Amino acid sequence: MRDFVIMTDSCCDLTDEMARELGIVVVPLSLEMGGRTYRNWLDGGDIAFQDFYSRIRAGETATTSAVSVGDFQEQMRAILSQGTDILYLSFSSALSTTYQSAVIAAEDLREEFPDGQVLVVDSRCASLGQGLLVYLCAREKAAGRSLTGLRDYAEATKGHICHWFTVDDLNHLKRGGRISAATALVGTMLSIKPVLHVDDEGRLISVSKARGRKASLMALVDRMEATALDAANGTVFISHGDCEGDALLVADEITRRFGNRDIHLNYVGPVIGNHSGPGTVALFFVGSKR
Repeated sequence: MRDFVIMTDSCCDLTDEMARELGIVVVPLSLEMGGRTYRNWLDGGDIAFQDFYSRIRAGETATTSAVSVGDFQEQMRAILSQGTDILYLSFSSALSTTYQSAVIAAEDLREEFPDGQVLVVDSRCASLGQGLLVYLCAREKAAGRSLTGLRDYAEATKGHICHWFTVDDLNHLKRGGRISAATALVGTMLSIKPVLHVDDEGRLISVSKARGRKASLMALVDRMEATALDAANGTVFISHGDCEGDALLVADEITRRFGNRDIHLNYVGPVIGNHSGPGTVALFFVGSKR
């Protein structure tokens, strides 16, 4: 039986160390800022995460780019040429064309590698929600699941990866067309913070509002309490837009309520952070439904 690797893209927001430990191949998305193009490497090699957020806070703007078909072909060809198959878990197709690029690249390589397999899964996840799905799949692979068995596991599991997040500055969501200018203005004046999630189709949806920052952070944990399948023992990921203190506040509340200490924190990478902004805190766990 041929060996296979799990591939994903940098919107998974895993730490570089964890991705290496899990043996994950990570393809970077890109952003352009100040006339220069940066790859969104997990280790911040092109642009350090703190530097990115400092520049955004200072008023700089950036544009982001999906992974190209050519980049996928280059990465996939190198793996297939070694006799190794690929399971690629993509950033949500509702938020990027990266998934479509991977599908085209995989199709184009079939003739060149007739004995090889590239299976592509639209995770419909983002940030460490995507990272959590990748983490769970890596654990299943280590336990002996086959390529097609792991593809089926990913498809069955992705609808249970819960994404709950809040933002500190509504203007980033306004620029991205997620909320109206009027909503951003009134919300900023009244210190109203939205509580959002990623739905079953992989889209960002505003669900409720909280009055003040701490209330919005506690609302994330309330959502976990309502739907988590194993709040006490399940793996929990938290990503943040350069506001580690607030992410730690959420982690401490999870430990206080449920006793859970299997909690991992990391930055929201610059590609997603360009749209969500500094001050974003996002909570991810396995639940009964999204």
